Amino acid sequence: MIGLISDTHGLLREEVVYNLSNCNLIIHTGDIGKFEVIENLEKIAKVEFIRGNCDKDKNIAKEDKIIDVYNIRIYLVHDISKVSIDLKEENIDIVVYGHSHKSNIYEDKGILYINPGSVGPRRFNLPISMAKLKILDNERYYDSLKLIDKNIYRYKCYEVEFIPIVI
Repeated sequence: MIGLISDTHGLLREEVVYNLSNCNLIIHTGDIGKFEVIENLEKIAKVEFIRGNCDKDKNIAKEDKIIDVYNIRIYLVHDISKVSIDLKEENIDIVVYGHSHKSNIYEDKGILYINPGSVGPRRFNLPISMAKLKILDNERYYDSLKLIDKNIYRYKCYEVEFIPIVI
């Protein structure tokens, strides 16, 4: 299970920690705020992270990165309008991004795009949310993005669950 979060802006809520507790990898797509957020996440699981536009320390992390997880290539970028690579050329399967504080999921040209929303301070009257990514076995393959339950989507061999954080 992979936990997907973004835009903590220095705040790591108990509810988020609880929902990440069964993850073996956590992806944070920037606007971290205080680095202690990453240090606390590392107590739960391995953390892959990038910096966002509000992360002023340029040495904290790169602006984007590619990671390989379970033979799946995942591209992390904070602002979806700042993709700096050719996604097809790099054989990217999934793009995880943040910045807008609004959760979103869509498929385009065979690539799954996921914005988990923001788990930091409430902004713009948007809900606080995160997501979890599960890799399914190949027997459960979906050719198109499908909503299979209230907050659960499936595409190819991926299952994405959006989790509203109630405070």
